Amino acid sequence: MQTRWRTVDIVVASIIAVAFAAVFAAWNQLWSALDSFALPWRAVIYGVWLVPAVLGQLIIRKPGAGLFTELVAAVISTLFGSPWGLTVVVSGLLQGAGGEFGFAATGYRSYKLGNALVAGALAGVGATLFDLTNFYSGVFTTGQQWTYAALVAASGAVIAGAGSWALQRALSRTGVLDRFPSGRERVAV
Repeated sequence: MQTRWRTVDIVVASIIAVAFAAVFAAWNQLWSALDSFALPWRAVIYGVWLVPAVLGQLIIRKPGAGLFTELVAAVISTLFGSPWGLTVVVSGLLQGAGGEFGFAATGYRSYKLGNALVAGALAGVGATLFDLTNFYSGVFTTGQQWTYAALVAASGAVIAGAGSWALQRALSRTGVLDRFPSGRERVAV
């Protein structure tokens, strides 16, 4: 396993981060529009904010790739005017760290769907710890906190985990990822 980062690794991780920071700007609006919806239940859409933590790692396949991609996306999201300000950077750090654990658990040797699902769920756990501590500690009952945590983790697994895995495979089939191990394992159609 190569652990040394190349310039192309940094550039591609940054491009993913910028693209998703733009997506986050729209997602922030959707989240706010659902404010009247029961708070714990809007957590089902949370996984979109966790995609860079999983997709970056699936494509780059080097320790720290998910953390780097998620953190850069969070910083850029803040610069785009996130309604949560600088707290987004800390949240992105925890989300990226959670996503990293899904791949670090295998020594960064496996990038299968199962790893992506676990990474997405763990990114959701990182997000939940931050949110429940900083935003919802006095707002949610204990039952609502558990519901929120379960929904964010499930959203992370499905949207960030399975979604990133499918996106990486689709990109790989185009040949655009040929400079990465993730692109060289594509199945011929």
